Amino acid sequence: MASSPTRAPAATAREAVLSLRGITKSFGAVAALTGVDLDVSAGEVVAVVGDNGAGKSTLVKILSGVHAPDGGTITFESRQVSIASPAAAHQLGIATVFQDLALCENLNVIENLFLGQELRALRLDDVAMEVRSWELLRQLSAKIPTVRIPVASLSGGQRQTVAIARSLLGDPKVIVLDEPTAALGVAQTTEVLNLVERLREQGHGVIMISHNMADVKAVADRVAVLRLGRNNGFFDAATVSAEDLIAAITGAHDNVVARRATRTAPSTSSSTGKAAQP
Repeated sequence: MASSPTRAPAATAREAVLSLRGITKSFGAVAALTGVDLDVSAGEVVAVVGDNGAGKSTLVKILSGVHAPDGGTITFESRQVSIASPAAAHQLGIATVFQDLALCENLNVIENLFLGQELRALRLDDVAMEVRSWELLRQLSAKIPTVRIPVASLSGGQRQTVAIARSLLGDPKVIVLDEPTAALGVAQTTEVLNLVERLREQGHGVIMISHNMADVKAVADRVAVLRLGRNNGFFDAATVSAEDLIAAITGAHDNVVARRATRTAPSTSSSTGKAAQP
């Protein structure tokens, strides 16, 4: 049975740790986002899906402090906040793992994890950073043989693991994953989806941007669809079909061809029935 979309974020048993209401952002005459709402609770994975140009990247940049919204409100842990910069997002407890991962391939795992936030007294504390690196990787059940290996030697899934582990350094409440399985093979995709499950189990709120409906169905609790910069429905991931999600993403039920098919269907079946009579 097809799942019916709702026009507002579904209420959950837990209070939302992050709530967006009426978020609007324009670049000149182009409206990237218009009146967008979104909620995520602790221990919940919310997938945000949409076609190219739907506003997903702009939403990620607003949550990460790269862009400031033109309108709307952001509520974090029951208080209204402003995310003026990436540093402000980090201080609030919102971590973002961008699609390009932002890793330095010539540095090893430890150096990437602590780049810009090294542990030091009079000099770098290599031992403490290595211990903390293993703690973070064990939280994610990561399959990385050594933290002294250059990132260039790691697989795509292992690199994603390092990027997610780095986001955990500040003990965030919400983690935003921008296309975490893009360009990964089957085994690496499974590895990354397992990481998303671990984040949920540890009580993090996760916002996952994705184009892959199978990945969304595999790990998400709820799905928010964006279309042309606006909300176009909220779905229960356990009951919605991939076809319904694609229809909401593309607006398949809101076009001239679909409306014409609806108008002509009764008359077509009626005329067929008359022709079949002896």
